[in-house]
Formats: sequence, C-alpha cells, structure tokens
Amino acid sequence: MKAFVFPGQGSQYPGMGKDLAAEYPVAAKVFEEADDVLGFALSRLCFEGPQDQLILTENTQPALLATSVAALRVLEDRGVSFDYVAGHSLGEYSALVASGSLEFADALRLVRRRGQFMQDAVPVGVGAMAAIIGLELDVVERLAAEAAQGQVVSAANQNSPGQVVVAGHSEAVDRLCRLAQDNGARRALKLPVSAPFHSPLMKPAEQRMRPLLEETDFRELTVPLVNNCDAEIVRSGSVARQGLIQQIASMVRWTDSVQVMTEAGVNTFVEVGAGKVLSGLIRRISPEANLVNIEKPLQVEDYVRS
Repeated sequence: MKAFVFPGQGSQYPGMGKDLAAEYPVAAKVFEEADDVLGFALSRLCFEGPQDQLILTENTQPALLATSVAALRVLEDRGVSFDYVAGHSLGEYSALVASGSLEFADALRLVRRRGQFMQDAVPVGVGAMAAIIGLELDVVERLAAEAAQGQVVSAANQNSPGQVVVAGHSEAVDRLCRLAQDNGARRALKLPVSAPFHSPLMKPAEQRMRPLLEETDFRELTVPLVNNCDAEIVRSGSVARQGLIQQIASMVRWTDSVQVMTEAGVNTFVEVGAGKVLSGLIRRISPEANLVNIEKPLQVEDYVRS
C-alpha cells in the first residue's frame, strides 16, 4: 500500500516547482490558479524567491501548498493512485486537497490567513523553538514541565524516535535546552523560526482560524487521512476540519502517524512537493519502508516507469 505525504514549513527553497511547471501544463495551471486566488505572483516567489520573502510565514505556507499540489496533479495526471494521505503541520492542508475533501482555492486562502495568524499570535522574540536530539518524548515532556517555571514550553513536533521539537517562551526553551543537554541529549538546537508553532501560545491563532475553517466546505474524504493532532485515520470532512483547528496549538504526532500508516499496511511513502525532510524522518521511524520523492520531472518519470 502507498501513502502520499506532504511537507510543512522548513522545506521551502527558491526554485521549487519551477521545473514541474515548465514541463507539465497541469502543474503550471496550479501555479496560475494560486496567483489568481491570492492576487499576487506566488508562482514567481516559488520559482525565483527572494529568500527573505519566501520565508515569511504568510508566504511560505501557500507556496509550499501550491508546490505540493502541482506535484500531486502531475502524479494524478499520470495515473498514480494512493491509499492514504498525511501531511506535516501545514502539509495536512495539501493532504486534504489530495483526499478530495478540500478545494485547492479554499486551502490557499486558509493557509495564507493561517500563516498571518500564527505570526501575529506571539510578538517576534517572545517565543522560540528548539530541536532536542537524542531524548525520547516522555523524557522531553518531563523536562519541559521542569523548565516552564510559570512560562510555556512543550513538545511541538514528535518527528521521529529521538527527535522532538519543543516550542514556547524563549527563556523557557533556553532552560529546557540546558536541561536536555544535562540529561544526555546529543544536541539541543534553537531553530531559526519566527514563532513558537504548535504550542499553547498559538491559541490566539487557533481562535482566529476556527470561524474561517467552520465556514469552509469539507467533503467526505475519498482517501483516508492520518491526522496530526490525534494520529488517527480520518474519513469524515467534519472530523478533518476539527483536526485542522486543533493542530494549530497542538503537537504534530508525526512518529505516531507514520506508525499508524505502517500498521495499516503502507509500505511505500511518496513525499509529494519540496524537499526530503519527511523522507528522512520516515527512514528513522520505519526503516523497512520504501521512500520516494517527487518534486522534479525526472523523479516523476522514473517513478511512473518503475
């Protein structure tokens, strides 16, 4: 069985999607639609940058979505089918487009606002994120409780065994990094991000996104989703919508999600869109899985022929 998985923030780079759009009219059409829906040249930002504009959260999120959907449409056009979908954080929107639950135009408008709301939720410099390498989730959660000291710090991404990303108030994240290193972490590295995503500090963004998501049409899924917030198999549009509301301020349960798909019989994971971040994580979660990346025409053709 095969799962299509979709990357989230951090996979972006200037030039993404350019070769696909040049080679495949169906991909070019996706970027044209994105430009029309958002009212600015998102395609140029994807294809050319500049980097300092591409990394702004409100731009990054629709740019990654468009690149993933462009690659998805190429695969669909070539007759490639799939049995499950999942996405890391922002990537869950791409996954719901792939499942037939969410219209691409609606997803674009939603993630543009999501990026704005998440950036606005916490003033720049107040929050932070860090990657803790070499400790398991239960240890990180125990240390986070010790590090909080009246502030917020918690696990934000359960990325793979021995890799947990934490988020919260900057000072609390610093305390947690020191505690992690004192307790045997191989690395405790602050990340170059502008807000403490997937932490309780994102509640204002959740509250602002809720009415937008509730007024958006979510159809029943034609392909099941394994969602971020619960790592559960979802087939209902209303449950998928609630998951998108909840994931903003909740931990991304990526390790659990991959394990759920593996237990359901998935043995091939196709990372659809920019970069190879998810493939690297899945390799550590499920070493026996077959991994495929689709972001360039040659990769498409090689995969279709295989």
